[in-house]
Amino acid sequence: MAQVSFLLNGDPVELVNVTPETTLLNWLREERGLTGTKEGCNEGDCGACTVMVTDARGSRAVNACILLLAQVHEKAVRTIEGLSGPGGDLHPVQRAMIEHHASQCGFCTPGIVMSLAVAHSNGRRDFDTVLAGNLCRCTGYAPIIRAAEAAARAPVPAWLAEDLSHLESYLEERRKQAPHRSATDVIALPRSADELAAWYAENPEATLVAGGTDVGLWVTKQLRSLGKVALVGCAADLRNIDIGEEQVRIGAGASIEDFGAAMAGIHPSLAELIRRYGSVQVRNAGTIGGNIANGSPIGDSPPALIALGAWLHLRKGDGRREIALEDFFLDYGKQNRAPGEFVEAVSFARQKDRLRCYKLSKRFDQDISAVCGCFNISVENGAVTSARIAFGGMAATPRRATQVEAALHAHPWNEATVKRAMGAFASDFTPLSDMRASAAYRLETAANMLMRYFLEDQGVPANVLEVAP
Repeated sequence: MAQVSFLLNGDPVELVNVTPETTLLNWLREERGLTGTKEGCNEGDCGACTVMVTDARGSRAVNACILLLAQVHEKAVRTIEGLSGPGGDLHPVQRAMIEHHASQCGFCTPGIVMSLAVAHSNGRRDFDTVLAGNLCRCTGYAPIIRAAEAAARAPVPAWLAEDLSHLESYLEERRKQAPHRSATDVIALPRSADELAAWYAENPEATLVAGGTDVGLWVTKQLRSLGKVALVGCAADLRNIDIGEEQVRIGAGASIEDFGAAMAGIHPSLAELIRRYGSVQVRNAGTIGGNIANGSPIGDSPPALIALGAWLHLRKGDGRREIALEDFFLDYGKQNRAPGEFVEAVSFARQKDRLRCYKLSKRFDQDISAVCGCFNISVENGAVTSARIAFGGMAATPRRATQVEAALHAHPWNEATVKRAMGAFASDFTPLSDMRASAAYRLETAANMLMRYFLEDQGVPANVLEVAP
């Protein structure tokens, strides 16, 4: 249990005895009767449950279905019911959706409106990306995009623009009061990495929740009890991103969205890969540390980071250690991490951008990779001087293609070398066949990715998204 305080549609909410398994969606619908926020997939895929969450970092669209209620502690939440003004004035997005006939059955509409309202507040106009996590089966997206474009010209309503200042005033008043805590609390809200380290060392059996995009499904799909949890998102220093002249260091609590924005200027291919991680809602909640620490063989960030030669910074209490990221993944579901130890950051050296990331999936947007290949090959005087190649979806863990690397190293950077190296993939990987791809397909496409890297490096257009008549 824990005390959770936040603003809901501009009004303060103070809750006690909040359980770890209570999701924001269920609480909104069942306890507050705010049924405009819909339950669709209940796994963060369809966007029908999208709400606006605001804190000092700004406003973000998130999926309420897999967001734990305690995660909105000391934040401002807006649902579709609170989007219009105090006098009933419609938000520009709501008005435009009506005028452009952008809704039919209406089930998906509240989530679409909330996604566009957040984009409107943030001045975003990349509406195809903004709406990638909102599924609409009736209307189609053309009138929705027209509504978004029309609304973009209107100013942000005052009642939304003032949310942050109201939140700051509310928090200032709250901090004058003694916080309610008891020995029976099972939800920890550490405000720093130091606080998290001390608590986790004493509660090594607990679950760490960063964005909840993975753990949330334990609750909604597996109906699991979480026991003690620590909400990592409260630790502001874990969200730091430092791009120095010699090193890049990403705090484990940095969101996938912020990570992608940071990579755009130094490794744009990685930034483009991150754009396909899932929806904006998922990227706003999910963290780089969570994507690594859950040890998924199909997580998309580890192959790219391994190709960059990344190091993982682990912490247990006051003790810290560093390991190569590739050494963190021991076997399926098994990582090189002791009880009470957590990922504090990941870092890699600043380097010339030679990284290219290729993702194959059945859908372009927000789909799990069948194969994710990342290549970082350096060439000097026409010969390969170094090669780091890593894949997801090809083994039980993210793994380097060491035999392929060896087949390239110190050889001429030409098509003959590349074709010989393509044959080494079968020595590096014995992939499985599953619903996403057959083993033969995975091997063939992985090898083809190396050829694509070579051709792109020679200036040959290879991105089908950029083909024009």
